[in-house]
Amino acid sequence: MAKESIREAQFWQKLDGNVQCILCHQLCKIKPGKRGICGVRENQEGSLMTLVYGNLIAANVDPIEKKPFYHFLPGSLAYSIACMGCNFRCLHCQNSDISQMPKEDGRILGEYAPPEVVVAHAKAYRCKSIAYTYTEPTMFFEYAYDVCIPAREVGLKNIFVSNGYIGDEAATKLMPVLDGINIDLKGDADFYKKICGARVEPVKKNVERMWKEGVWVEVTTLLIPGYNDSDEQLKGYAEFIASVSPDMPWHVSAFYPMYKLTDVPRTGAESLRRGVNAGRDAGLKYVYAGNLPGMSEDTNCPECQEVLTERSGFGVMRSSVSEGQCPHCKTSIAGIWS
Repeated sequence: MAKESIREAQFWQKLDGNVQCILCHQLCKIKPGKRGICGVRENQEGSLMTLVYGNLIAANVDPIEKKPFYHFLPGSLAYSIACMGCNFRCLHCQNSDISQMPKEDGRILGEYAPPEVVVAHAKAYRCKSIAYTYTEPTMFFEYAYDVCIPAREVGLKNIFVSNGYIGDEAATKLMPVLDGINIDLKGDADFYKKICGARVEPVKKNVERMWKEGVWVEVTTLLIPGYNDSDEQLKGYAEFIASVSPDMPWHVSAFYPMYKLTDVPRTGAESLRRGVNAGRDAGLKYVYAGNLPGMSEDTNCPECQEVLTERSGFGVMRSSVSEGQCPHCKTSIAGIWS
């Protein structure tokens, strides 16, 4: 790791000769010389240090639909960045090589890039937003926040793709510079405990809080056969999202065997259809199925059912939402359109 990447972290306190990190809801108590669950925050001589400030492991230009965001500047490009580390241990992690490595073998890879360089690259590639993604962006909070500020100043929007486990103080600081967040609602309480090493309630509270504070929220659930895709579970996810707002988009996505869940079959179309139907039965206006071609990808007006945004994979064929309204019946369509 670059020397510039090791800096004092935010959101911690001294505790009985150790330090306690309060960046996320894991609330790690870290002994001298040790790291938190994420593998990238370390107690160095009684101070908590982040080891990944500006230490980019990934920087790519992506369609915003890949995040996925379907009601946030559809058809635009997002400059997507990540540093290593994650506060979950999901057995099905799709980016385990960069999220889990710091805690599995202690290595932290990447190349240092100051915030202004990230912003300059985003502008040069004609992106409309910067996405903090691939790993858990909360784990590189200090850096992400320092990118968010200059990004806003030049007209770029900031979006997190997150597991939603950010702590209360960090969320309070982040929300004023955050425009959108896609939060994974991974499963029920038992799933979080067994598969992710976490709890579901903080995630739900952050979904509610972000929405109420004016951050645009979309929710994604990766459906894993036999683990989190029963009719009862699908109904529970959908009813929770609808209780926050029927305008909140829900993405149900197909699982493919990976990392430590290679013996589980991939998700079939029928599971995704059940997810879409559960969302609609709960009153959600916008439910999408991902990772399988030809499923529910388009945005329809909830009133007249006119196709407003037509998609193929991560590509937008056309989008007719005008000033946040259906051009046909003038119904308001929730989202960030300009």
